[in-house]
Amino acid sequence: MQNWQGGGDPDLLERKINEFIARFKGQKFPLKIFAGILLVLLLVFGAGSSFYQVGTEETGVVLRFGHFTGFAQPGLHFKLPFGIDTVYLVKTGRVMKEEFGFRTAQSGAPSTYTKEGLNEEALTLTGDLNVSDLEWIVQYQIADAFKFLFRIEDPQSTIRDVAEAAVRKAVGNSNVTEVLTTERALLATAIEKDLQAILNSYDIGVRIVTVKFQDVNPPESVKAAFNEVNEAEQEKESLIFQAREQYNREVPKASGVAKSAILEAEGYALERINQAKGEAGRFLALHTEYRKAPEVTRERLYLETLETILPRLEEIYIMDEKGSGALPMLPLRSPKEGGKG
Repeated sequence: MQNWQGGGDPDLLERKINEFIARFKGQKFPLKIFAGILLVLLLVFGAGSSFYQVGTEETGVVLRFGHFTGFAQPGLHFKLPFGIDTVYLVKTGRVMKEEFGFRTAQSGAPSTYTKEGLNEEALTLTGDLNVSDLEWIVQYQIADAFKFLFRIEDPQSTIRDVAEAAVRKAVGNSNVTEVLTTERALLATAIEKDLQAILNSYDIGVRIVTVKFQDVNPPESVKAAFNEVNEAEQEKESLIFQAREQYNREVPKASGVAKSAILEAEGYALERINQAKGEAGRFLALHTEYRKAPEVTRERLYLETLETILPRLEEIYIMDEKGSGALPMLPLRSPKEGGKG
């Protein structure tokens, strides 16, 4: 997670000088030669410890005589040698991950995981006193490299401890059905907010990216029963969805049919009313004319009625006043279809 690039360790320099002195001890060298060799060693060692490289995902924290002086961005940088400047490299551009209840044995495609020796870490107690086998991950990013290095002695262990406490608290306040089925996403979101609030109070320069449940299962001894409950919940949700779908299909259809029937009835009622008004108006107009000339009007009505009825009759007989015989009006019989006249 972090790397130290001091480069100018005084103890290392002292050991090199002592080794050089011991190697040539007892041999006679001019003082100038010895001083020159020593000066060359100091220059080479100082030049080698005056530069450091910061990677693309890293941020350098520079200390001078143990006091913070600033950050170093990715690239090649110069620093004072011989331990005057010390640089710590922190991977601020990488998303870190902590695993709980399992460990990644081998990353790649495909990845392999193991739960060996992690049973106690995975077991959590729910609010209704049921036990669940929980696997989850916490992803975080270092937002402030200085705080991450020096606010807490072991920030990684602190994050793990706080994350485990937050998860067990949230699961302990929920029932087993919520943890295993419907409320897992909401529960993870609540844990993420709670964990971030706690770490902010510690001021260790860490930003939580996500909290995610990888796998949640009941213990092996009751897994079969919980699977049946889960299947029943899924079937219930499926039936509810089907019922809503049918409701959304049938209710608008019935509403449309009802509105159509109402409009049809209203149209029929309007038609009948208009027809009745027309008949009433015609009757009133006829009554007015009848009062003016009763005989003429009566005869006219009689003739109009005959004009309407006579074309519908098949045979017509005209009787004289004495009723002594029938006078046929030709044609007396009209030919029938399919027969002779």
